Amino acid sequence: MDLTNTTDNEDLKDAKDEVKSSLPPITNLKRWQWWLLVFLNIGFLLIGQGVAVLLLRSYYEKGGHCNWAATLAQNAGFPFLFIPFILFPSIKEPSTKCPRIVLMLIYVGLGALFACGNLMHSVGLEYLSTSTYSCICATQLVFSAVFSFFINSQKCTILILNSIIVLTLSAILVGVSGHPAKQVSQAKYTLGFVATIGASALYALLLSLTQLSFQKIIKKETFAVVLELQICTSIVASCVSLAGLFASGEWRLLEGEVMNFHDGSLSYAMTLILTAIAWQICSVGAVGLIFVVSSLFSNVVSTLALCLSPLAAAIAFDHSLKGAKIVAVLMGIWGFTTYVYQSCLDDHEAKNKHTDDKPPECSC
Repeated sequence: MDLTNTTDNEDLKDAKDEVKSSLPPITNLKRWQWWLLVFLNIGFLLIGQGVAVLLLRSYYEKGGHCNWAATLAQNAGFPFLFIPFILFPSIKEPSTKCPRIVLMLIYVGLGALFACGNLMHSVGLEYLSTSTYSCICATQLVFSAVFSFFINSQKCTILILNSIIVLTLSAILVGVSGHPAKQVSQAKYTLGFVATIGASALYALLLSLTQLSFQKIIKKETFAVVLELQICTSIVASCVSLAGLFASGEWRLLEGEVMNFHDGSLSYAMTLILTAIAWQICSVGAVGLIFVVSSLFSNVVSTLALCLSPLAAAIAFDHSLKGAKIVAVLMGIWGFTTYVYQSCLDDHEAKNKHTDDKPPECSC
């Protein structure tokens, strides 16, 4: 009796049972249903991110000034992420060989970085127009390519290099030709520009560190694990935001801010609440794309949302897109397109390699 084969078969069976029990019944979907789910998650990500950015910009334009309050709004909607666990009761606590204390350290570290990144996003949205902010945020693909090369050993091709150059020039063009928002000094405009660049770099770093955590530490990338990471990091980021709100003394300004908000206290509360919900809808779309496609595709769609945000801002706030800013938007879309095309080529190459590596079928 071959004990080795028996053990391998039992391990394989246990692994299959574990995956089956820890994932919702998505793997049983037909091909057209899978594509429908992909486009649904794309819609969640595009709409959620676009609405969240516009709402935060509206918060500042209507009299909001507390960056820590805006940062808290970007994290505090994490209870929304428990909905998949309610809809899919079969999702259970994901088992992993990684010690729980190590997982907690990962969640605390990533959550603190998320809070810092969201704070820089808030500063950028306070001092920059929505179109300028969105164009600068598109540089996250540049930083993503750099960090992926050094941290995740991703190759850098001609198309990716082209994307880096074009998106960098696009951001520089926006920074040089942009103008401060109303009643914003040049110094604050510069601060907003630098903060947004820093937030884009930090977001790209977080993606690479998250991927590294999955590959080297957690060693398990399922829907339940991704949801757990999102929830735990959001809780940590919310705690950091609350601490910053009180430590900075901004909490003393909240009452006056609510009373002086342009459309009243109800509008103030609804703006922050809807911002929190919109960010979580965006998060659900991002998590869904990670699960059904890949984390890279999720980041690409997120960048597409940033490229389209200036158009949404032009409609929502009656902002104009003229001259250099139009060129910058087109360059951003160009850089995004070349990045996506390279991703498609890599996917096609991987599929061909997988097919070539398959053993020939037995004809007997």
